Amino acid sequence: MKKQKPEHVSQADWDAVDSPPLDSSFLAKMRPAAAEHPGFPPKVCGPQAQVKKTPISIRLDEAVVSSFRATGRGWQSRVNQILRDWLQEHGSAS
Repeated sequence: MKKQKPEHVSQADWDAVDSPPLDSSFLAKMRPAAAEHPGFPPKVCGPQAQVKKTPISIRLDEAVVSSFRATGRGWQSRVNQILRDWLQEHGSAS
């Protein structure tokens, strides 16, 4: 498979790079960065948000779910915000 040059890379820069093929013997030699470079800092997650969300299982119409999913990443947060807005407008059930 011939590699295609991205438009933002000049032809001179493209020609200057000599990339070896990624065959199975090359891939077999690869190791995790942490194993090869133990001095790297560990992967650390940031502090958790104060408000924690509760995972639930809920049945919704397929059209509703597909419409929200079509809006892209963060669709569940948007559903959450819509439900939160509804509660503020109509009052909490508790």
